[in-house]
Amino acid sequence: MMLAEARSIFELNSSLLFSPLLLRAPKGDGHPVLALPGFLASDLSMAPMRRYLKELGYETYAWNMGRNLGGVASKRGALRDLLQRIHETTGRKVSVIGWSLGGIYARDLALQMPDLVRSVITLGSPFTSDVRATNATRLYEALSGEGINDNPEIQKAIAGDLPVPTTSIYSRTDGIVNWHTCHLNPSETAENIEVYLASHVGLGVNPAALWAVADRLAQAEGEFKQFDRSGPFAIAYAPRGNAQS
Repeated sequence: MMLAEARSIFELNSSLLFSPLLLRAPKGDGHPVLALPGFLASDLSMAPMRRYLKELGYETYAWNMGRNLGGVASKRGALRDLLQRIHETTGRKVSVIGWSLGGIYARDLALQMPDLVRSVITLGSPFTSDVRATNATRLYEALSGEGINDNPEIQKAIAGDLPVPTTSIYSRTDGIVNWHTCHLNPSETAENIEVYLASHVGLGVNPAALWAVADRLAQAEGEFKQFDRSGPFAIAYAPRGNAQS
């Protein structure tokens, strides 16, 4: 699977090809969206998604902290400050999207500051089960100076239910992260969306994933309905409830 991550190039090209269709997604209400990059990535990796969401009417924000070298505990203060600034600037709750490690940050933010977070969407984020089941664990620990299991209380909280609407988007063909670690407990305000054949590196530019993100963000504040898989990319999604085997 890891060797097949190069298919992310085809996912990006597919998004460009399907851009007229993607722009037919539900339009946003102008609320702020913060996009957090994955491990070793920078804001550049989230630029296509930010541009797409901006076209749909959202006010998008980058994290502006350079390359993400990890550190869930060490980044908490800076991320709280960033979320607070966005909220004060816009006067509105913020939706937080996180790719891979960025999704773990997003979930942690929702736990710490639920009154400022409108919703959380994660893309290939290993937040539950055996979170060491990734191909980046050793490198993460070396660069961040934090062990994966150094903060069991934080880790347990991030893996649990969140106080805001939550969506986890993932793929069984992820070549970096074990898909089981991306699976949240479904509820009336939490859901899993499995995208067929997506790569880890390509999830943030995969057209089916982008459509799902746009659809989820378009929900009215305080409302949540399970994702309707009958849209234009229906063939790309696994059936609802098909995530335990």
